[in-house]
Amino acid sequence: MIAVKARNLGEKVIVGDRVRLRGDLSGTEGTLARIVEVEPRETVLRRTADDDDPYERPIVANADQLAIITALADPPPRPGMIDRVLVAAYDAGIDPVLILTKADLADADWLIDIYAPLGLPVLAVHPDADLTQVRELLADHRTVFVGHSGVGKSTLVNALIPGANRAIGDVNEVTGRGRHTSTSAEVLELPGGGLVIDTPGVRSFGLSHVTVESVLAAFPDLEEITADCPRGCTHAAGSVDCALDDAVADCRLAPARLESFRRLPL
Repeated sequence: MIAVKARNLGEKVIVGDRVRLRGDLSGTEGTLARIVEVEPRETVLRRTADDDDPYERPIVANADQLAIITALADPPPRPGMIDRVLVAAYDAGIDPVLILTKADLADADWLIDIYAPLGLPVLAVHPDADLTQVRELLADHRTVFVGHSGVGKSTLVNALIPGANRAIGDVNEVTGRGRHTSTSAEVLELPGGGLVIDTPGVRSFGLSHVTVESVLAAFPDLEEITADCPRGCTHAAGSVDCALDDAVADCRLAPARLESFRRLPL
């Protein structure tokens, strides 16, 4: 079915939006419907062009899970980008998972160890891997896939969804960066239930719209502890009288969990 936004609808429509339609809803070739209303969104994943950009760019609406797709080699993983996407997920109230591709080319343990203290699911796969665990992780969720170009997002989508036919690109041997293949986000239905929203590869993820408080809300155990922090505490390493440090000293908080939280770019 083809639908266009009604002229009097001021709100921008983004992938994942639930909308109300009027007009010919038969889907017959040559027919057209109009989007007359966007229903309230449960979640919105946003980013900015860079950390100094004041303008938020909504990417996907109504996702309840975000899969960060990262290659273990060709191109090599960039923990800094993973951290940024994690922050955006926490800010949006979307549960993050980490899927490591090309596990046949490099070891995954060191990257798994970095993110294990945050408590998010981490799976490593390779081209011939059994994807049962991935399917179970995605089942009955609305999952947005985010990652650099060339990390294997489209390859994974094609393996999970027969007939998806997402274009697959190569990695530039000079820059080590993938070439963009997907140019727009697309919602795809998973066999057995659930949706995958495949997005174009990203090379930056600005976070100027994010606050420490919104990210802390994703960590109830840490948020409860920070209630004892002095006013204006940033909770960063070296913060004077930060209650998080006291909790580590009192063995109420694992040092690795605090270290993992503080490595996030807040």
